[in-house]
Amino acid sequence: MCMNSAKMFGTETVRVRPVNCYGPGEHYTPYRGFIPKFIYHALFNKPYVVYKGHKRIIDYVEDTCRTFANIVGNFIPGEVYNVAGKPEWESAIAVYSDLVLNAVGIDDSIVTYEDAEPFTTNIKTIDCSKAVKDLKHDPKVTPEDGIRRTVEWMKSIYTSINT
Repeated sequence: MCMNSAKMFGTETVRVRPVNCYGPGEHYTPYRGFIPKFIYHALFNKPYVVYKGHKRIIDYVEDTCRTFANIVGNFIPGEVYNVAGKPEWESAIAVYSDLVLNAVGIDDSIVTYEDAEPFTTNIKTIDCSKAVKDLKHDPKVTPEDGIRRTVEWMKSIYTSINT
């Protein structure tokens, strides 16, 4: 629809692809990303699966929002921008699971490690260079700090619900 509007009416259009954005405000459901799922399960000592060989990059919600706020005055019409964490933050999903477990304060006894999940991309490397150049995308919140903040928020939400 956006592309048709741009073609038919000259609408200045931009497409933005946030990648694994996470953080406070994202409530758990089984259909959300892996970070809130891991945190929720860890908080309630519920088992979850980590697939070996899968790598992802995550972006804390404040960093994503800061970049989104820069879109209006900086985008190039017709461009597509990927918005994700810093390339050096790309890690195995098992590493992110360990960060969650450390932030919650439990060991990995609730985690089952399985071979790579079938029918999915094992490594999703994201190129955000256009967002860095045009939208001044500059993630600042490390996965360690972002996961810690998200765990604290989820603790405050789910502890108050279940007490």
